[in-house]
Amino acid sequence: MTVESQPSVSLETAIKVETRRQPMPPRERLEQIFDIQDLDAIYGSKAAVKGVTMEVYKNLVTAIIGPSGCGKSTFIRCLNRMNDLIPGFRMNGSIRFQGEDITASSVDPVAVRRTIGMVFQRPNPFPKSIYDNVAWGLRVLGMKDNLDERVERALTQAALWDEVKDRLKASGLSLSGGQQQRLCIARAIAVEPDVVLMDEPASALDPIATQAIEQLMHDLKSEYSFVIVTHNMQQAARVADMTAFFSISTGGEGQRWGELVEYDATEKIFTNPSDQRTEDYVTGRFG
Repeated sequence: MTVESQPSVSLETAIKVETRRQPMPPRERLEQIFDIQDLDAIYGSKAAVKGVTMEVYKNLVTAIIGPSGCGKSTFIRCLNRMNDLIPGFRMNGSIRFQGEDITASSVDPVAVRRTIGMVFQRPNPFPKSIYDNVAWGLRVLGMKDNLDERVERALTQAALWDEVKDRLKASGLSLSGGQQQRLCIARAIAVEPDVVLMDEPASALDPIATQAIEQLMHDLKSEYSFVIVTHNMQQAARVADMTAFFSISTGGEGQRWGELVEYDATEKIFTNPSDQRTEDYVTGRFG
C-alpha cells in the first residue's frame, strides 16, 4: 500500500523501520560515492528539480521518496546522465562521482552508464534469449572473457540462476514479471557497475516478487551501492539505509519544481524527522 491511500496516523505507528539493517555509523565514517552540489535539472524553460545538495554513500541503499511530480525520477536519472537523451534537457550544478564531476562536457555519458547502471520501473528485457539479455552489455563493452561464467554469476547474484539455468536459450520475454525484473537486474550488474539506480523497481510486481527484489538489494549492497525511487513508504523503511525526502515548491506564474527537504538515516526520517513536511508525508497527512 502506498502512502497516498493511507489514513493519517501517528508518527510512532506510521512506519515500522526494518530491524535487520545494521545500525548506521556516523556519516564521517561512511565512504562518499556521490557528492551532489546545487543541482538544477531543467527541461526547456521549466525546472524539474532545483538546488539539490546531498552526498550518497558507498554500499548503502539510498531511497528517494516524495509525492508525484517532485522530480524523484529526474533526479536519479541525472546520476548517470540518462536525461541527456531527452531533447532540451540541461543541468546546472555538479555531480561528483568518486571525485570526478560527471556533468562536465568532457565526460563521456556512455562511460558514466558503464559504472552507474539503471533498472527501470517496468521490466524491459530485450527480445532475446535469457543468456543474450545478460551477455548483451558484456559483449558491447568487450568483456567477452569467461562469458559463460560472467552470465552465470550475474544470474546467481540476481537470484535467478536456479530458475533459468536449464532454459537459457528461451526468450527473456517468456519469464514472469518478477523474473523479468530480476533478469534486468542481472543485465545491469553483469558489467560490474559501482552503482545501480532503480526507479520504482517493484511498482508493477506482486508482493512475492517485490519481496525478492528487496531481498536482492539487501544481499547485494556489500558489492554495489543502490539508489532507489519508491512511492512505497514501507518499502523505503524495509530496504533503505538513508532516505531523502523531496517535495514540491511553487513560484510565480504557476511554476513548480522539486526540492530536497530532508536527508538522513532512514530510521530518523521515519521516526524523528527534523522537518514538519517530512513528518506529514511519511504519516500520510499529505501526498
